[in-house]
Amino acid sequence: MSEQKYAFPTEVLTLPSKGLLYPKDHPLSSGTIDVKYMTAKEEDILTSSNLIEKGTVVDRLLESVIADPKIKLDDILIGDKNALMIGTRVLGYGPEYTVKFEDPDTTLEVEHTFNLTQLTNVDIDYKLLESGKNEFKYELPKSGDKLTFKLLTNGDEKNIDKEIKAYKKLTQATGVDNSLTTRMKYQITSINGDTKQETINDFVDNKFLSLDTREYRKYVKSVTPDINLKQEYESQVGETHTVDIPIGIRFFWPDT
Repeated sequence: MSEQKYAFPTEVLTLPSKGLLYPKDHPLSSGTIDVKYMTAKEEDILTSSNLIEKGTVVDRLLESVIADPKIKLDDILIGDKNALMIGTRVLGYGPEYTVKFEDPDTTLEVEHTFNLTQLTNVDIDYKLLESGKNEFKYELPKSGDKLTFKLLTNGDEKNIDKEIKAYKKLTQATGVDNSLTTRMKYQITSINGDTKQETINDFVDNKFLSLDTREYRKYVKSVTPDINLKQEYESQVGETHTVDIPIGIRFFWPDT
């Protein structure tokens, strides 16, 4: 339990970003976040059919457990939000997460218990993270164009989801999903020094070569702090596999 600063019990969670991408005067620049233990109030949130229907129940839960009112969930980087989600689950229901998934060798559905406290951070080069600034430079290998980009926050992801939903009818009519380009338009902050959104949109839609987009996505991944949601699993025939932990309905509702 953390040193008592609040009128309720809390724990300190370490963030995958180590706080390096937040402004130095931001409370998350410490690389940690104080989280309150779940109570009946959070149980009310988790059982709210209205929030579940809207798909906002997890965000509302995380907002409720952040101890420091100066910290807003929308300002948190996605990788840090994932760590907050895992930490909240462990504090609320313990480290054991039992879920059903397909055995990679037999293809049969099996039930397995993962230990969430054994999860580690994604291995990235932290030297590439410039302290206090969520901005990265990258020169495209094929075209030579120079980009700056940022890592997305929870607020960015919410705006992206809204935009994608707004294009839903067009997607159904054309069969083309524009999720990838929409995300890039939010990530990229300048093209060859030009920060205008119309310039960025035009570049992504008409000039971003496929060879460059592939390398760009690899580079973004290499500088993105996150929690590694993979763990070893011994299959029904005794083979060891590294599998993705499926985050499903039983993650925050283990008795469902």
